[in-house]
Amino acid sequence: MDYPFYAMLSRMRYITRWSLMRNTFSENIQEHSHQVAVLAHALALIRRDVLGLDADPERCATAALFHDASEILTGDLPTPIKYYDTGIRDAYRAVERTSCEKLLSMLPPALQDGVRAPLFESDETVRPIVKAADKLSAHIKCIEELKAGNLEFEAAARQTKKALEEMRLPELDWFMENCLGAFSRNLDELETL
Repeated sequence: MDYPFYAMLSRMRYITRWSLMRNTFSENIQEHSHQVAVLAHALALIRRDVLGLDADPERCATAALFHDASEILTGDLPTPIKYYDTGIRDAYRAVERTSCEKLLSMLPPALQDGVRAPLFESDETVRPIVKAADKLSAHIKCIEELKAGNLEFEAAARQTKKALEEMRLPELDWFMENCLGAFSRNLDELETL
């Protein structure tokens, strides 16, 4: 019997993000999930190794890899609609849960519990880090678009920066102070830092 779960995951590359915006380069949810995983791992490392607080970088990275898996079946609903009101937000969360359950059913039973944990991450020390990494990835996209001269992302850059600041996560604040500036530099500038 063929189990299609991993073949379905590979289709993340076909789901484009930022569909309502004019982009200088497109971004799909596979690329986005990879970046969110790297950022979640970084934030958890900062939390644990710089700030001396409890964090599990590997668990955060794994949860981030799967954080948008439901969009394989649902597509990427634009933020202005997804969060328009609580009714739409709650209904979309139910659709996401159903999508994740459908994906889990595509695995052999012996693997389902191992994938269920990161797919439905509920640990209150992991979820805020993944959420921060997700928003940070969106802000980095805005920075890169602005760096390319695309003013379409000015408002999104302001909104995502404000949302990041309002999270009040010390590991996120540390990253923004010490790492975020490099994303607005070109390759030559990065090599001379």
